[in-house]
Amino acid sequence: MVVTRGAVGVEVVDPVGAVVWGLVRSAQSENPGRIVLVDVDDGPVSGEVLGRVVACGEPEVVVRGGVVSVPRLVRHRAEGAGASVGVGSVFDGLGTVVVTGGTGVLGGVVARHLVVVHGVRELLLLSRRGLGAPGAEGLVGELVGLGARVRVEACDVADRGALAGVLGSLEVPVRGVVHAAGVLDDGVLESLTVERVEAVLRPKVDAAVNLHELTDDLTAFVMFSSAAATLGSAGQGSYAAANAFLDALAHRRRAQGLPGLSLAWGLWEQSAGMAGSLEEADVRRMARGGVTALSHAEALELFDRALLETEPMLVPLRLNPSALRDVENVPAILRKLVRSPLRRVTDSGFDSSHTLRQRLSVMSDEERCSALLQLVLHHVAAVLGYGDSDAVGPARAFDELGFDSLTAVELRNRLSAATGLRLPSTLIFDYPTPAELAENLRTKLSDEEQSVATTIHGELDRLEPRLLVMGADDAGRLDISARLRALARKLESVGSADGRAEADRELESATADEIFDLLDNEFRKH
Repeated sequence: MVVTRGAVGVEVVDPVGAVVWGLVRSAQSENPGRIVLVDVDDGPVSGEVLGRVVACGEPEVVVRGGVVSVPRLVRHRAEGAGASVGVGSVFDGLGTVVVTGGTGVLGGVVARHLVVVHGVRELLLLSRRGLGAPGAEGLVGELVGLGARVRVEACDVADRGALAGVLGSLEVPVRGVVHAAGVLDDGVLESLTVERVEAVLRPKVDAAVNLHELTDDLTAFVMFSSAAATLGSAGQGSYAAANAFLDALAHRRRAQGLPGLSLAWGLWEQSAGMAGSLEEADVRRMARGGVTALSHAEALELFDRALLETEPMLVPLRLNPSALRDVENVPAILRKLVRSPLRRVTDSGFDSSHTLRQRLSVMSDEERCSALLQLVLHHVAAVLGYGDSDAVGPARAFDELGFDSLTAVELRNRLSAATGLRLPSTLIFDYPTPAELAENLRTKLSDEEQSVATTIHGELDRLEPRLLVMGADDAGRLDISARLRALARKLESVGSADGRAEADRELESATADEIFDLLDNEFRKH
């Protein structure tokens, strides 16, 4: 359990605490069911409240005044239809609008839109390379042709002194900010170093703080965040943490009476911004999780609508409900948007890890090996986006198949859910082929089965003398007999259909004394 104070909520939030939530949400995605996030207020938290937190089974919980709440995304119904050209825009056209990441693909798309739709005439485009960035000169020429005056500066916005120098040299004061800069450095939590985390936080967090502190009298302060901070995204801990700060800063600015809007974007089409650095496998993985790409036109329409809203933070993204319903465990925060079937048959052909174990329990060793290998091959193919498992091959190495740390985590999570085993994130590196991995699963399941059997025999040995001293007139004897009969039926159900039917008939016709005789005989065998 990770506990923060005032990191999230509808009131004034702590942006630094929000960073923790972004990071831990990513860790939760990498380790399903193992971490709980709890945010409390300044008041004391009783043991009773903590008990309710644990009992509710939610991955994220907020406690305010002893009341336990959980977060849910809801569909936002926009009242406006978007800004019309130069009319009613928060970018009033009378001052300079700063766009960070302004010479990148995403920054260029936004800059054009600000000029064409919002009537902006003074633009300051900031980026690490300035006019040296690919396509920067062509972008400037296009914007000038549209009627804007454009200044491009190579400026590290995270460097407070450098940013202050550029802003102080402007002829027309800043009236609007669009903070669209950012970098990606994906990796599972275990692989992150302080240097890697800082490299991602700096252009998002430090730059946002500098823009917040060095500007005033603004009509718009818009930050481009990411849905990774809200939904949690395996392998994007640093990026989720950085963007969670932006979301919290927007809340903080609004609470201070300042303009502030954080847009936690889903996926833009591949040519834009961070999406441009995604591999095809990444896009397929996001699609399996129910997130599909927005076109530039769709994203810009959502941008315009968001500017007219009063919410400090919105999540503009496209969800595929059908794909989400196929996800084994829909993220809790999305459960109001997508309702999963009460009972699901998974794409591996087994409806739960419990059923898998039941099926394996009646198989020979050879059949178990084959079944587990097919299970592994199926999930490998699904993670890699193959149509079937034929292209995988039991002896092909995972690195040869194209696995990286993120796909390794996804496969681990799938196999953990399918088998009920707690598996390490290093699974495919410890067992580098599907065949070796399947054999490891077989060994783990067998060891666990033997351990369970030993434990049960120990419990039966402990209970046997207590059962045998019960007299025929003991009040609880019949109740215990009924429970044992029901348990026997369940145990027999893992056998053949004929065997189950015969056992049921025998048990249903047996008297209480016959049941106890049967148990007595069974106990004496062990």
